[in-house]
Amino acid sequence: MTLDSPVRLGIQVQPQHARYPAIRDAVLRLEDLGVDIVFNWDHFFPLSRGHEGMHFEAWTMLGAWAEQTERVEFGTLVSCNSYRNADLQADMARTLDHISAKGGGPGRFIFGTGSGWFQRDYDEYGYEFGTPGTRLNALADAMPRIEARWAKLDPPPTRKIPVMIGGKGEQKTLRIVAKHADIWHSFVSPADLPHKLDVLARWGEKVGRDVSEITVSNELTRRRVDLEYADALYDAGVRLFTLGIGGPDYDLSLVPEWLAWRDAKNG
Repeated sequence: MTLDSPVRLGIQVQPQHARYPAIRDAVLRLEDLGVDIVFNWDHFFPLSRGHEGMHFEAWTMLGAWAEQTERVEFGTLVSCNSYRNADLQADMARTLDHISAKGGGPGRFIFGTGSGWFQRDYDEYGYEFGTPGTRLNALADAMPRIEARWAKLDPPPTRKIPVMIGGKGEQKTLRIVAKHADIWHSFVSPADLPHKLDVLARWGEKVGRDVSEITVSNELTRRRVDLEYADALYDAGVRLFTLGIGGPDYDLSLVPEWLAWRDAKNG
């Protein structure tokens, strides 16, 4: 993997149990603190407290983030491929890329995607849930369409939009990662990462891709700064670390400590 890449810190501002001004303020504070990326997630209901409470939609929110921020990259960790036509997703991503381009520089949008898993989203919004296999097949079918649409759009994206794919399945997900991803995101433990990376490398050989250029992304602990665990992930090859924070108040107290750890790793 890209072991010589700098360590980056992403914060997932979970769009649940909060009014939008609190979300907007959290994003502003995170950019001021110096994080590298801000993410939300692509669900229609909260994932905690019994799945009830305030919640906001992901992609419309990203348009606001593209305007309000100046430096940080941003995206959804991760978008659900099932909810939107593949070509539409490509156009939405390209539009966010252009909205976020400031001062003549490139856009800052990261296209995170996955096959989906939260059945209530599907049932209440009228999408066919299917099976893990059918949803992964749909993701595999969507990625070439998304890439082809990016090549056709006028104007084209301002840069090669980074693709982040989430999941850890060895038969289908990691094959899609090997073929299409710039970033692979998972919750895999440090002990299990070497095996998963070996599987990814074998898929890279089969699809004709050097997967060493893929950035490995993983999750940090949410209640305390566990440097031992983070160091173990780093030693296993992780270079993008993400921390989730939830409403209503978006406690950022751990962020400066993680930023200090990031800076120390980067020398």
